[in-house]
Amino acid sequence: QVQLVESGGGLVQAGGSLRLSCAASGRTFSPTMAWFRQAPGKEREFVASISWSGGSTLHADSVKGRLTISRDNAKNTVHLQMNSLKPEDTAVYYCAARRVGMSSLTEGAYDYWGPGTQVTVSS
Repeated sequence: QVQLVESGGGLVQAGGSLRLSCAASGRTFSPTMAWFRQAPGKEREFVASISWSGGSTLHADSVKGRLTISRDNAKNTVHLQMNSLKPEDTAVYYCAARRVGMSSLTEGAYDYWGPGTQVTVSS
């Protein structure tokens, strides 16, 4: 089992920045980690994923150049640096982990999920 806990969410003005963190505990070897988000009234959507080494990342087109995923395996953490935030980035952000396998844009491919952290961007 892997337990995931997100932190770093909050309220920020448009154009501002936040840094989300996801702390993993338990059986922490997870080849692929990812961030998803769910806005009010919408389905959960893929944001970014990262391989075990950190050498391979994927970012949704809507966040490329603004949101960046990274990981620190020594600390069992994954981060999402969020810059130039827009009101449409408002959502609950979830950290996810796969037991095996490469990056996937599909939430069903991920085995473990955190409870989420709220990000609100005001205009």
